[in-house]
Amino acid sequence: MAEMAKVAMPERIPVQNGTSAWSPLAEPLFRNLWIASLICYTGKWMQIVGAGWMMTQLTTSPLMIALVQAAGTVSVFLVILPAGALADMVDRRRFLLVTQGWMVVAAASLGIITLTGHVGPWTLLLFTFLLGLGAVTNDPAWQAITPEVISPERHAPAVALNSAGFNVARAVGPVLGGFIVAAVGCGVTFLLNAVSFLGVILFLYRWKRPNQQTQPSRGIWLAVAEGFAYVKRSELARSILLRTGTFSLGAASTLALLPMVARPYGARGYGLLLGCFGLGALLGAAVLPNIREKMSVDGLVAFAIVVFAGMTFALGRADNLISLCLIMLVAGIAWIGILACLNVAAQTMCPSYLRARALSMYILFLQGGMAVGATAGGTLAKLIGLPNTLAVTAAALALGVLALRGHRITASELELAPAVIRD
Repeated sequence: MAEMAKVAMPERIPVQNGTSAWSPLAEPLFRNLWIASLICYTGKWMQIVGAGWMMTQLTTSPLMIALVQAAGTVSVFLVILPAGALADMVDRRRFLLVTQGWMVVAAASLGIITLTGHVGPWTLLLFTFLLGLGAVTNDPAWQAITPEVISPERHAPAVALNSAGFNVARAVGPVLGGFIVAAVGCGVTFLLNAVSFLGVILFLYRWKRPNQQTQPSRGIWLAVAEGFAYVKRSELARSILLRTGTFSLGAASTLALLPMVARPYGARGYGLLLGCFGLGALLGAAVLPNIREKMSVDGLVAFAIVVFAGMTFALGRADNLISLCLIMLVAGIAWIGILACLNVAAQTMCPSYLRARALSMYILFLQGGMAVGATAGGTLAKLIGLPNTLAVTAAALALGVLALRGHRITASELELAPAVIRD
């Protein structure tokens, strides 16, 4: 294990040739999951628009508005590590059925409470937290099942298609959510999010997953400790987690405070800005393979963070919707460049039998940093105002790149074997 932590990975991510980018959709199992996931992701972004806008209608406090994002991610501190261990130890199909069902109940309950006029700021935060709890628990197992639903030779384009699907939803969902909120209100938006999970649940229910050998008897916390021990020995893993944490801390304010930026333009304007961000991410995902052939992973991440910092600063200074849309478009391109590289690096920083636990630690630093950063951003905006807070955030992002210039990150092709537990 100690020797494995020191194995160097290629500086650039190799691109798999000879396989069409769309070829995974020829396999019914993957195609059905991909379509169901696209609908589910769209519902998620509609929910984000609805929750963010609802809070602006309930209060004018910058802190409370920023806490909507924090409430959705703070549960990462509570459950992500045992969730990652469980995803390496139990039947992932049954585990995912439980987490998906939890999110259906939480979203539907929030929708009913909103439609009956009983929602308040703290109620909204509570149900946003409950939804986030389900999502965080779901994430490691969800990301780890991809090798189980696609043939090995199509695994790499399947990962790319998953990313494309998420970014299509990121572009469409906020715009659709903004129109639905403006037309019929936030409550209906929350109910539609609950319905969006049903396709994934149906897929999981009908999926005949091959039996995987697991050894849960040694205990969750021993499995968690094994993951920590590996990361402690691996310089690469530590560098990836540090870069992820510093970026998420700084970047959280940009999206958390976006409802305040969009307030003069209404719910449709807010949805449009998030849609532009998603469209930028989609465009970035399309050109990213070519860029990764020319730049190192570390160089691409550093450059994209600097661009994102510049857009964060500009967001606090723009005074019209067109400028804001262009800023969010460029920010989305930078965002996907950062997170796509970090995600691949996180999936390849540990051997396959530790994959879900490695991903759980990556998610902890990413979403945990978002929760802390969103709360800090909301508090700061209350003290020094929105434009100054975004300027401070931009400076912090740029300084983070300089501070971690000695912690280089690399990535390689994903290992195609499903994750299993070793003796």
